[in-house]
Amino acid sequence: MADDGQGRLRTEEGRAGGAALAGGEVLLSVGLLALALLAAYRLYLRWGTRNGPGGAARQGEAAALPRMKRRDFSLEQLREFDGARNPRILLAVNGKVFDVTKGSKFYGPEGPYGIFAGRDASRGLATFCLDKDALRDEYDDLSDLNAVQMESVREWEMQFKEKYDYVGRLLKPGEEPSEYTDEEDTKDHTKQE
Repeated sequence: MADDGQGRLRTEEGRAGGAALAGGEVLLSVGLLALALLAAYRLYLRWGTRNGPGGAARQGEAAALPRMKRRDFSLEQLREFDGARNPRILLAVNGKVFDVTKGSKFYGPEGPYGIFAGRDASRGLATFCLDKDALRDEYDDLSDLNAVQMESVREWEMQFKEKYDYVGRLLKPGEEPSEYTDEEDTKDHTKQE
């Protein structure tokens, strides 16, 4: 037994008990760290691999797709590229069609913006609305949007041009598709990179 300097008696047993207490705190900290890492790993498996089993395979399949040749699309043709029926994902903004396959976490069937896949997303982006009601099943000329909403559509179009490949135009009813040459297609794709 010894005086601890503050008028209390300290025993060797007390010192050993303090070391055991510190060892228990370390063990508790290591256990909590292991639990946190396990939780993070489980979240990664659930969300980091495209929302569950098979998600990584779908994403790998999409990444292996060759660059799409330039062509124009009717609304009906565009709908085929929704990420569910076809691994390639396209969407239109302000009459221009973009290949957003590399953004499949956002625009794929399980993504937060999956509603826009295979569709003309202009109205939804202009109005900041993610409801199916904001999208039209027929060609949308956007003539009822106000100036602020039209400016928003143009800004979205610029963002898509910077980030994704432009693959063609969205055709108005009765409009004929353009004929693109391989030279035009190659030139425009290298300009985007």
